[in-house]
Amino acid sequence: MKELFQHAAVTDGITVRVAVNFLPEQSQPEAGKWFWVYHVRLENHSHEVIQLVSRHWRITDARGMVNHVDGEGVVGEQPVLRPNESHDYVSGCPLTTPHGSMEGYYTFYREDGSPLEVAIPFFPLAAPATAT
Repeated sequence: MKELFQHAAVTDGITVRVAVNFLPEQSQPEAGKWFWVYHVRLENHSHEVIQLVSRHWRITDARGMVNHVDGEGVVGEQPVLRPNESHDYVSGCPLTTPHGSMEGYYTFYREDGSPLEVAIPFFPLAAPATAT
C-alpha cells in the first residue's frame, strides 16, 4: 500500500512531507492515552549538500497544553542529503487527549557551515470517534 503524505512544507528547496495515522492498538482511551505514528520524508530539491542536525517540535493537546521537544537528529540519525536525495523515518507521538497537533522545524547545516531552518508542516492528530 502506497503511503499518502497528507501534509507538506517547502523551505529553500527542502520539502518536508508528513503522513500521520492513529494507532488504536497502542492507545488506551479508557486510561487517557492515545497514540499516533507519523512518517516523515525529507527531500532535498536544492543544489546544496545539507545535514540534518536537530529538531524542534511543538506538540499541542486538546486542552491547549503545549509541549516543546528538542533533540539531535531524527530517530538517532543525522542524515546527509545530497541534491535530489531523500530520507524517510517513522516516529510516534502519545497524547493524553484524543485530539491535538504537531508542527516545528528541523535545523540543517549547509556545506559552508551556515544553518538552515526548515519548516515541518502543521498536522492534526485526531483519533476517530468511537461508539460508546
